Amino acid sequence: MTQVFRLPFEGGATHQLAGATVLQLIPDLEENPAARAAIDIAVALGEAGARALIACRGGRLAAELQARGGIFVPFPSYTKNPLAMALNARRLAHILAAERADMVHVRSRALGWVAYGAARMTKTPLITSFHSGRQSSNPVTMRYNSVLARGDIVLADSDYAGRLARKLHAPAAGKIRIVHQGIDCRIFAQEYVTPERVQAVRRQWNAGAHEQIVLFPAPVTHASGYKSVIEAALLLSRSGIDGVKFILAGSGKESRALNRSIDRAIAREGLQGMVSRASLGDRPAAYLAAAAVAVPAAGAQALGETVIQAQAMGTPVIAANVGAAPEMVLAPPAVAESSRTGFLVKPGDAAALALSIAKVLSLGASASGQLSERAKKHAGACFSMEQSRARTLDAYAALWRGGR
Repeated sequence: MTQVFRLPFEGGATHQLAGATVLQLIPDLEENPAARAAIDIAVALGEAGARALIACRGGRLAAELQARGGIFVPFPSYTKNPLAMALNARRLAHILAAERADMVHVRSRALGWVAYGAARMTKTPLITSFHSGRQSSNPVTMRYNSVLARGDIVLADSDYAGRLARKLHAPAAGKIRIVHQGIDCRIFAQEYVTPERVQAVRRQWNAGAHEQIVLFPAPVTHASGYKSVIEAALLLSRSGIDGVKFILAGSGKESRALNRSIDRAIAREGLQGMVSRASLGDRPAAYLAAAAVAVPAAGAQALGETVIQAQAMGTPVIAANVGAAPEMVLAPPAVAESSRTGFLVKPGDAAALALSIAKVLSLGASASGQLSERAKKHAGACFSMEQSRARTLDAYAALWRGGR
């Protein structure tokens, strides 16, 4: 098969994946974490001398993918209709055979069943990505989720996700590899954010020079824990704390009804001067503009890259102690106080959230600096894009060696 690109790997050595063809199946190539992760892996595959295909509906990032050496394969990826999914499995099987794909990697559940069917038809090795939020007590949902534990290799984004995968599909136990989600430490790093960017964010928030910002940088939903933030602000206000401003920085896609509900809750408690809704905008600068980042999510799925990004910027994080949170935010009793990178609280516990916020805001310069350095080191060592890329390609290589 003609190789579209074959670049030398590190030090001129030939990578184990040189000559392989890998197809990734994702919903689309719009600006979202799944598309970004797929493009990043495609670039890494190209650097390793492999051929990287991404099959999906398309999107604005298709041009970027092809400019960086990947191949876009049009595919009708948006359907959950069982009949359409069965037809898509046959379409994908045809693509895998025509492209002589050595393996297929899928990250979403509906497409997981499509890829699972196509891989069985063509005997193509299957890699699945299993995420920490795939937990449910509903038997039908559990069955639906289990497809992402049925790969020949299962890439779990945490030890917690690995345990969930084993629970949903016992044979996955010997096939799981932990690949933490990666962030670009060239974007989320203090040294790359100018003071002007930080000041611009604070002006957008109407924050006074003396005000310490507690940032809630998550899509505002009924399950995201925003009510705990408002309750914590009320408790701190009643305790006499001064000079603190809470920013609920949603995605901008919240419904008008939800926004009205939030505004009424703020007004009802008399917190208009202390709690505000705003857009997040420049995310790295927003983290630096904040004295603390609060992610009191009620469910594991609401956590994720936010707490990693904030730690990479050195901003103290207070997160709900659910799911994989103890792996992302190191805190006692799991680690010694000297190894703490943030704070964990019981989800929905506004009093515990308020107490942790008060602790963070009262840290002295030395203690705050040490916490910041530990958080940055933890994020860089365990959650960088480089480690995610390397571990994913290692899994590909192990599967390809076995297949050959």
